[in-house]
Amino acid sequence: MRQTEPLKSRHREILNAIVRNYIETGEPVGSHSISRSRNQRLSPASIRNVMAELADEGYLSQPHTSAGRVPTEKAFRFYVGSLVAARPALAEAERLHHEFSTLPTVAAGVERSSQILTELTRNVGIVAALPPLAQELDQIELLPLADRRVLMILVTRDQMVRNRVVTLEDPIRPDELLSIRNYVNRNFGGWRLGDARRELLRRLLEEKALYDAVMGKLQVLCSKGLLDVDTSPEVHMEGASNLLGLDLHLTREKLRELLRALEEKQRLIDLLDRFLELPPGELEVRVGLESAHPAMKDLALIGMTVRLSSGLPAKVAVLGPMRMRYARVMAAVIQTSRALESAQF
Repeated sequence: MRQTEPLKSRHREILNAIVRNYIETGEPVGSHSISRSRNQRLSPASIRNVMAELADEGYLSQPHTSAGRVPTEKAFRFYVGSLVAARPALAEAERLHHEFSTLPTVAAGVERSSQILTELTRNVGIVAALPPLAQELDQIELLPLADRRVLMILVTRDQMVRNRVVTLEDPIRPDELLSIRNYVNRNFGGWRLGDARRELLRRLLEEKALYDAVMGKLQVLCSKGLLDVDTSPEVHMEGASNLLGLDLHLTREKLRELLRALEEKQRLIDLLDRFLELPPGELEVRVGLESAHPAMKDLALIGMTVRLSSGLPAKVAVLGPMRMRYARVMAAVIQTSRALESAQF
């Protein structure tokens, strides 16, 4: 398979003009449209010759014999490579920074980020915080509730908080819960959760004879998941309904399949993991996502990985049509990512 040669300057200018025109109108682009939009005075005939060469190189397609040309995935990838994200307005950046400084949790930051991306771009905002598999214990809290129930609160060093209410067969006194909490926090603060749980169970077998009453109840709480943690990512998506107004050349059933796929948390994680592979802080644009799902052939993903103040990695992205306004979306992703990254969760 022969390598594509670098495009000449004139070809680059005309190709970018075609892509911009197509993004604006959604219609096949003719040589007369490009002739009117270009600063240099090239005749429509000269532009047609260039467009024919671009088509031969796989940058343009022609839906109908008499119609203009439509940029292909290859054309969009070339166009994106020539772009620089617009600089976000200072006032808007400061406003977002202030708003994120008031959010209490990672979950709240993830949800608000996806909402902001949708508001700024009118596309689909997707944000995910990805807990590492080996989280470290910060502290637990145990609160007695009515009807022999206990609220177990587990906080990890990355500031993720999990709550669980369990019901016990036998009542447990507040002072016993306090003793259990102090024992776990004093002995296992800073431990990886899996290591802490294994060591705690080992000690329970050895020390049960010494602290039979309290340690026995600690064993019951462990069996109820005291040091267990759900390591599934915190994921939020906003704006899926925006896809309904796009001409994605999908049947109604294919569109339903796409929307159902986007409702699945693991599908979203797989999408972000597959297409956002650059190191934290580097913006990535992927055009044509058919390998993720057949209905995503005409979609593009713009996103980046960031590291939150706690060290937790997060992925911030916008999913939209291939003919989206890339510079604006790139700026929105960068701006939202920086606001999320600066928050002190």
